[in-house]
Amino acid sequence: MAITALSGLSLRGGDWLGGDLAMDLGTANTLVYARGRGVMLNEPSVVAIDTRTDTVVAVGIEAKRMIGRTPDHIKAVRPLRDGVIADYDSTAEMLRYFVRKVVGRRSFSGPRIVVCVPSGITSVEQRAVSESVYAAGARRVHIIAEPMAAAIGAGLPVNQPSGSMIIDVGGGTTEVAVLALGGIVASTSLRIAGDAIDRAIVDHVRTHFGLLVGERTAEELKIAIGSAYPVATPLRAQIRGRDIATGMPRDVAIGSDELRRAIEQPILAIVEAVRATLDRCPPDLAGDLVTRGIVLTGGGALLRGLNARLQHEIGVPVLVAERPLDSVVLGTGTVVEHFEELQKVVVAGHRR
Repeated sequence: MAITALSGLSLRGGDWLGGDLAMDLGTANTLVYARGRGVMLNEPSVVAIDTRTDTVVAVGIEAKRMIGRTPDHIKAVRPLRDGVIADYDSTAEMLRYFVRKVVGRRSFSGPRIVVCVPSGITSVEQRAVSESVYAAGARRVHIIAEPMAAAIGAGLPVNQPSGSMIIDVGGGTTEVAVLALGGIVASTSLRIAGDAIDRAIVDHVRTHFGLLVGERTAEELKIAIGSAYPVATPLRAQIRGRDIATGMPRDVAIGSDELRRAIEQPILAIVEAVRATLDRCPPDLAGDLVTRGIVLTGGGALLRGLNARLQHEIGVPVLVAERPLDSVVLGTGTVVEHFEELQKVVVAGHRR
């Protein structure tokens, strides 16, 4: 699937947002799309702060390398949790760094930015996102719901009367939505996603092996051997952590079957969110989904067998998007490129 599914769109909206940005402000990663240039930035949503001077010492990739490895006075933090801003000042500093990295200082008045947010956030949380983007130097901010952006980026025909369904499993949230005629017909926003899967692995390793590991190690283990559905060839991996009893480093081996059991609870929660959304879907649109299938996007789409597990549980074909990691930013970028045709899917952001 490709963005060309949005056939018939002209570039007139590009004049309105000439040279400006689209932003996928994710719990795990932030991606920035520049009009006419494509995706220009993809970095971890991490900020390292010197607590003695209250200054930012690193952002993005460099800051992520510091997680779990810093001296006492350096604190590496993820300023977004569960899809919303947990630390406003750090988020604004992070976004200011990312915007300058993409546009430099060429834009005197600052770029206009379309930014996506989870569909289930409160008006207060949405305002915090908008204000942080303004604080980063934007002169105008527009907001788009994450499942709508993901659907557009995956090439789904969201402006047509037929139904489309998207499941976007990110770092902090899972967004499930049925879309038609440019709007969201039914949706569920679940604050359980990739981070919750990592925490489940951390808890399992601590409980069953008496070993303390960090979420970064858990994420690496998830990528190496994690699965949501039985795999043809079971995998094994070594994991290193600190022994709870002795405080000394220790290695243990863990298999993919055991790891699948460890992450069962968050996977079940995602399955139930999909079921709940389908239960609220009008019958005529539900029939379209059986024919067209459901599209899976986000980093969670890369978890082995997640699409097979969902398809097994709900009985509807589940397909992984062509570029699952980029679907949200590509969809937001499409709005930037074709604003006049797609402006009904955004709302104006508020500022202080």
